[in-house]
This record gives sequence, structure tokens and C-alpha cells, in this order.
Amino acid sequence: MENQITKKYTNEEVTVVWQPHMCIHSAICFKGLPLVFNPRKRPWVTLEGGTTEAIVEQIKKCPSGALSYYMNDEVEESAEIEGNTVIEMLPNGPLLVYGNLTVKDTQGNESKKSKVTAFCRCGQSGNKPYCDGSHITSKFEG
Repeated sequence: MENQITKKYTNEEVTVVWQPHMCIHSAICFKGLPLVFNPRKRPWVTLEGGTTEAIVEQIKKCPSGALSYYMNDEVEESAEIEGNTVIEMLPNGPLLVYGNLTVKDTQGNESKKSKVTAFCRCGQSGNKPYCDGSHITSKFEG
């Protein structure tokens, strides 16, 4: 599997991790906290625009897991969750799977996923099996 871009933005308390290849372009981040997340600016994440608490709460709403965080006074680690796996079908959008997963690609490579993983339902994603937001431009209904 090719290397995926990961960007980190930090302040004194929290580090925000963005993995653009996982983003499904739900716009929840910037609609909920536009002074921190603004895709029209560079860098598009400006932590000075909000409190650490507000930033963390907004990141928890990210349906794809493209945005995550860790507190700077804690060691960054893989954030596995406990509990049952839950599957949610978003109207006209991806299939969201909440839980710890192992995804095997067609070459047999395995990727560990935790929290939320968004799988493509429209068939148009350039990052299959994951959603890349193509359902929006293809006007997928389902």
C-alpha cells in the first residue's frame, strides 16, 4: 500500500491529525467550527480559532475518522475502541462502520482501522473500498 499523507496541527494542549485520504467531505468540521476548520484557507486548520474543548468535540463528530486528535500530554497511540461493531448507512452516502476492523485489499494487504471507517456505496470512489466523497458529485441516491 502506498504511503498516505497525514498532517498534524498542534497547540499547547491538543494535536489534530488529518488524513485527507479518509475524508468523505461531509463538511461537518467547518460547518460546526468554521474559525478552526476552513477549507478556503491555508493551512485549513487553525487551532487558535477555538478552545481545545470545542475542537475535540467537533473532531468527535467527524464521520470518516479523517480528523482525529490526541492530547499533547499523552502518548500518541492507536485509538482502539471497546464495544460492539455498529454499521450505519448514511442516506445517499457511505456505509459507516464503527469499531475495530481489519480491512484486507485485493493484494492481501491488511489495514487496521478503529473508531469510524467510511466505505463507498456509490462505486465512484477513487480510494475504494473507502469513501472519498464522490457520492456528492455523482449525485448518488441510495
